[in-house]
This record gives sequence, C-alpha cells and structure tokens, in this order.
Amino acid sequence: MFERIRNFFRKAGAGMGVVQSLQKVTDHPKINVNQAEYERIADDFRRFRGEWDDVVYLNSERNWQKRPYVALNMDKVVAETLSSIVFNEECQINIADEKASEFIQEVLQRNDFNKNFSRYLEPMFATGGLALRPYVNSATDKIELAWALASTFYPLASNTNDISECAIATTTTKSEGKQTVYYTLLEFHEWSPDEKQYIITNELYRSESSNIVGVRVPLKTIFPETKETTTLEKLTQPQVSYLKPAGFNNIDPYSPLGLGLCDNATTTIKQINDAYDQFNWEIVMGQRRVIVSDHFLDVSENELEKGNVKPVFDPSINIYQGLSADIDNMQVIDVTSDIRAEQYITSINQFFKTLEMQTKLSVGTFSFDGKSVKTATEVVSENSLTFRTRNSHLTEVTEFIQSVVISILELAAFMKLYKGEIPKKEDIEIGFDDGVFTDKNDQLEYYGKATTFGFIPAVEAIQRVFKVPQETAEEWLASIQQEQLGIDPTTQQASAEKSLLDEQE
Repeated sequence: MFERIRNFFRKAGAGMGVVQSLQKVTDHPKINVNQAEYERIADDFRRFRGEWDDVVYLNSERNWQKRPYVALNMDKVVAETLSSIVFNEECQINIADEKASEFIQEVLQRNDFNKNFSRYLEPMFATGGLALRPYVNSATDKIELAWALASTFYPLASNTNDISECAIATTTTKSEGKQTVYYTLLEFHEWSPDEKQYIITNELYRSESSNIVGVRVPLKTIFPETKETTTLEKLTQPQVSYLKPAGFNNIDPYSPLGLGLCDNATTTIKQINDAYDQFNWEIVMGQRRVIVSDHFLDVSENELEKGNVKPVFDPSINIYQGLSADIDNMQVIDVTSDIRAEQYITSINQFFKTLEMQTKLSVGTFSFDGKSVKTATEVVSENSLTFRTRNSHLTEVTEFIQSVVISILELAAFMKLYKGEIPKKEDIEIGFDDGVFTDKNDQLEYYGKATTFGFIPAVEAIQRVFKVPQETAEEWLASIQQEQLGIDPTTQQASAEKSLLDEQE
C-alpha cells in the first residue's frame, strides 16, 4: 500500500516537474546525442538477430495470407567473418614493466578477456560500438570487467579523437505484486571542471513499461550498497574504453558513435534477403503437381457419412487437380513447374559482390554456391582488400586494448590493489596471432633475408617464425651452429665429459 502511495506521488511530482522523469535515455539533459542514432542501432540489432516481418500476400482465392520471411542473416555473417580474422584467443598482451605485466595477465585471465572479447567483437561490428569498464568486486576485492553494447552506451562529451565522458544504461526487471517493473540504472562518468577528479554518478529510474525509462527513484530502492557518487583521482584517461569499427560515420557526421559494417549496405542486404526468400518460395511452389482423371478419384467414408462428397486421389499426395475425362481417356499428367535455381543463385552471388565491395572485403569472400572461397595464402598473396581492411580495424582494436590495460591499472592503483608504475600506451605491445593471414614460406624467406643482412638476431627470427620460447630458440641456434661446424652435438658433449675426467685423474 505504501509503495503504491509513493509511486503515485512520484508520478504526480514528475508531471509537475518536481521529480525528474524520462521517456528515453536521450531525454536526459546531460546526454546530447541524436535519438536517430539509437533507432539505427536498434535496427542493426534486429537484423543481427534475424528478425523480419512476415510476408503478406493474396492467394489464388483472393484471400490475404501470411508466411514467414526466409532471409540470409548476412549482418551476422559479415560481422562473424571480420571478427574471426581481426582477433582470436591466441592474442598476447605484453608490457615492458614486469610487475604491471604480471598483474594485468592475472586480471585478464581471471575475466577470460580474450574469449569474451572474441565474442563481443561480433555485435560491435554489427552495430558499431562496444564499451568496457573495470570495477572492483566488493565481495572479493578483485578487478572485474563489465561489457556494454552499443545500445547502452551514451556519450556526454567528446572531441575528434575520443569520448571523454559517457553514461551507461543497465535495465533490471523486478516483480512487484502481480506487475513487472523496469528499473534503469544510469551510470555517468564525468570529469570535474579542472579535470583532476573523475566522478561516477548513479541515477535510478522506475517504469511500469519497458518502452519508458520512467521516474527517478532513490538508488537504495534496489541497489542499497551502491553509492550515488564515487570520486577517483590521479587518472589519465576515462575508466570506460570505447571501441568502434574503423571508418567515418557518414550517416551522422557529428555523432561520435561508430557505424555497423552493413549500415551503408542495407539496400543490398534487402536485395539478398528478398532474392533468397523468393528462391525459397519458388521451391515451395515448385513441388510436384499432377492432373488426374476423375476416374482415379475416390470418396472417403467419413465424407459420405457427413453427406459432404469430396473426391480424393491419394491421402499421401498433397497437391493434385481432378479433371473430368472419358473412361477411354484416363491419364495422369505431371504439370510441375521447373525451379529457376540457376537464375536465383546467379542473382544472389551478384548481390554478394556488391556487399563485399561495400564492406571492404575481397571478391569471393561470400559465395552462395560454394565455388569461390579463397584460401588464406591467396588472400595474402593478392594483397587483398580483406587484409587491408583487417589492418585498419586492428589499429582501433590495439588502442582499445591499450586503453583497457591502463584503466585497469589506474583503478587498481587508486584502490590500493596494485603498487607499481602505470605504463604508457607505447609500452603495451599487442601481439595478434597472424597465422590466418601469414604464409609460412613467405615468412621464412622474409626473416631469413633479415637475418642474413644482420637486421634481426637469429634467435628472434626463430622465435617469430616457429612461435617457440627464447630458451628453445637459443638451443636450436646452438645446435645449428654446431652442425655447420661439422660437429655432432652428442659427440661434442661426450668429448667434453672425457676431457673433464682426464683432468680430474
């Protein structure tokens, strides 16, 4: 009863402007982002999930019918293809400072960073953004990582280089009596006017509708242990790291948000889906049809009992047409129409070429007939567009990971969980596994020439080509040098032991 009274006064106060109320997150006075950007992101997520409206059509009896729309989910395919070649779980993050490196490796491994990042890259490429922030788990006093998709990330202030202030929205549902209530937590990350303090502010909103943010309520309503304001000091960058695909947002040039890979290819995606849907319907409509003489038709006993005479040919055959004929002209005529498979396959493959051009992927990346797939060696040898596109995205990913590392260390240092130096971005090396795009023969020839001309130590070349530790590389090099001198390592070892015994005698 008291909760209902409180909710009544909250709504009444919101109506008079006493209590803050929001229809959408973008209505908040601190957030200055075009709502159209989030409508675009919502469309991206619908396509990424493969949600399409049913096809409405008139049947042969002039009645409106519905059928499911059968589509190729190319938004997911494109995002999955690029994410798999940009980053994988073999990525190595190395820091020059040993203490910082040891701390970061423990945090990243405990949070399964590489595996989670590989998964979250897909929706990032599909919708245009991904955010990550570290936080301290009060129960364990350990650094944890929280991921935020594009639909929950709202910039507050930004410049041409990065987003310095933002808000992250998190929605929680709760049953109150027989009603489902929606609580939206807005977490604001802002700098003080002198930029010496980093302020995190939490605001909670309550709504009885999933489409409305609602009325602001006390934070302790469902988060009793969360502080309304937290202040951090001695930070050099925002705690929230934001990643977006490489390229300019041409749909909204003034927005700091990124674009999904297919946002400039929505017409092509529609063409591909329409062609595939029509091809599927062609197959359905192309199933076997026969015309039979009415002498072949029979009447079921059930229909006779009901007084409704309806002739049937064979219950196991779903499509037939009876035709009156003389007893001397009984026949079965197959009137099944041919399926235009070749025409549809050619059309879909042509649309694929357009999609490859728009998403900056090499010709042959996608194929409906499975005849045009290129190997990794061909991709590299042709200096392919996919290889260059990957490199442009790697620049964004590298800066994102470096930012995440610094955010973790700065938060840990402030919370007295880490005592050591905070590295600069140039001191953090990201070693991407280029095995997919690297031809071993070309790699061997490249490092072989570099070693011959004295541009790289032989031990380093062995490590890079064969992916072995430094110790193993040094052992291999020693064995190679001994073989080149014509000395068997086993013989040399035995000779050395014999010489040592002679000296002892």
